[in-house]
Amino acid sequence: MSQSSLNRRLIQIFGILLGISVAVWVLRGFGILTFIPGGIIWLLLLGAIVIAIISYAQRRWWRI
Repeated sequence: MSQSSLNRRLIQIFGILLGISVAVWVLRGFGILTFIPGGIIWLLLLGAIVIAIISYAQRRWWRI
């Protein structure tokens, strides 16, 4: 897997995680998904942040 395709895949995963976490947060705020604990939303957001940091590091510093 080349650097550009790996970085593209990481950015896609970041977008998916961020989109899911925002959607769950909004639906939970409307009272539709009240059974989902807040910790799950935080894990999704932290996962998106970690993927973004890995993508940035892979693009800037890692020369595989």
